[in-house]
Amino acid sequence: MPSPSPSSAPPPPSSTPPGVRATERRVPEAVHRRRWAILGVLMFSLLIVVLDNSILNVAVKTIASPEPVGIGATQSELEWAINSYTLVFAGLLFTSGLLGDRVGRKKVLLFGIVVFGIGSALAAMSGSPGELITYRAVMGFGAAFVMPATLAVLMNVFEREEQPKAIGIWAGSVGLAIAIGPITGGVLLEHFWWGSIFLVNVPVVIVALIAMVLLVPDSRDPNPGRVDPVGVLLSIVGLVLLVYGIIRAGELADFTDTTVLASIIGGLAVLAAFVVHEKRSDHPSMDMSYFKKPAFSAAVAAIALVFFALMGVTFFSAFYLQSVRGYSALDSGLLIVPLAVAQMVFAPRARLVVDRFGARAVCTGGMLLVAAGLAAFALFDATTPVWVLCLVFFVQGTGMAHIMPPVTVAVMQALPREKAGSGSAVNNTFRQVGGALGIAVLGSLLSTTYRGEIEGHLGAVPAAARDTAGESIEATMAVAEKLGPAGAPLVSSANDAFLTAMHVTALGSAAVALIGTVVVALFMPGRTAAPERPAPKERPERPAEAAAPAVHE
Repeated sequence: MPSPSPSSAPPPPSSTPPGVRATERRVPEAVHRRRWAILGVLMFSLLIVVLDNSILNVAVKTIASPEPVGIGATQSELEWAINSYTLVFAGLLFTSGLLGDRVGRKKVLLFGIVVFGIGSALAAMSGSPGELITYRAVMGFGAAFVMPATLAVLMNVFEREEQPKAIGIWAGSVGLAIAIGPITGGVLLEHFWWGSIFLVNVPVVIVALIAMVLLVPDSRDPNPGRVDPVGVLLSIVGLVLLVYGIIRAGELADFTDTTVLASIIGGLAVLAAFVVHEKRSDHPSMDMSYFKKPAFSAAVAAIALVFFALMGVTFFSAFYLQSVRGYSALDSGLLIVPLAVAQMVFAPRARLVVDRFGARAVCTGGMLLVAAGLAAFALFDATTPVWVLCLVFFVQGTGMAHIMPPVTVAVMQALPREKAGSGSAVNNTFRQVGGALGIAVLGSLLSTTYRGEIEGHLGAVPAAARDTAGESIEATMAVAEKLGPAGAPLVSSANDAFLTAMHVTALGSAAVALIGTVVVALFMPGRTAAPERPAPKERPERPAEAAAPAVHE
């Protein structure tokens, strides 16, 4: 690895005050003064990525409708419209984080936003499910360069003492997107065609680009070392194979299929080779020793498990609200607002609770709230009062708000500041893999249970249409509509079958959340493990800090 130049070399350990790492130099004063405005821009950039997925969740029913209302996408094609994004996004997250550390996070952020905007415009004009799936993949490509960069820039414009507060606000912006997305999607679907849910991203992208150019400073690792092309290639191939196998299993509702097993096993083998290579390399892309830290490993495991549990429920809740309960897309979006409000209110304040009780207690309580919210879905039926739905969503949002900020802080502060892109990429990679696995496993459970429940009620359906009618509640409803008055009993049976399938899936989700509870209860640091840090004003001024080569204009 090349030696750092004298201007970029970190100060020797002996010159660093206790509790402050040599790599954590004070940011330039010009950047420090506008750090909150920069955070606002980062939140805006994150907003469009998260908002797009939350909009899509309320639009799946419309997109599944025949032309001219939708494009007649099947359940499988709807899943791929979501998963093509996830596949590309997850496969490139780690690489994009490394690239940001090396060439500059602002450059990577600008590139990702532009690609995301182009993909959004193309997706809006899709004429078939195949085109929509392709352009969603383009959007995933752009988003892979956005999300890690936002968190990496945040870590480089805030001092360590303010990072938990900034990360809490950053995480709260996800709640804002969750609130705005479904409502925006519902309004657009009420007044425009389905493609408007993607086209709305374009003006947001333009505003974000202007704000980034004017406000966001660039930053990178001042001493990145040699490129690790083998590690980068292994990470991409391994993640793509693993996520594809998971998605394919969900599509087939069968984890024993040959193509599924080959892809998953192949992906795990390649990722194992990646770990071995990184351990042996003298210039690794990712220092595997970080995973030896219990807090770091527990944090990334918690991220994966909570999104595993939540993503499957998020997917079927749209069908529950719209198909079983009969709510419009806008009504469905409004019902999710309590979840978003809870995140927006509590996530920025989670650090205060962590300071008092410790990350272990706070994350354990958060996971228990998420598990309780998921288990509550097992009690829902076609007449559950709206206020109960709102309460459950609020409980879930409160739980998430007390999980994501502490675990994100644990991941990001475990790595040196100049490796912020890599840390953010690891954080988001585990989240995406966990989410994809949740959709696949829980989606398979939902589909299998529904098919088993509805199969005995398809006697009035023509033999040639029975297989299709049993695929999903939407497929059953479409067949029932064609049968006219004779299809009324089938509608009732479809609702009952879906509710049974939802109850089973909800309990499975809650069980996964309980596993996450055990993980954080055992391995996250308690109150006594909180780092002792001197206040910024107590730090002596050091020439090396004033230089701050990791952050520059």
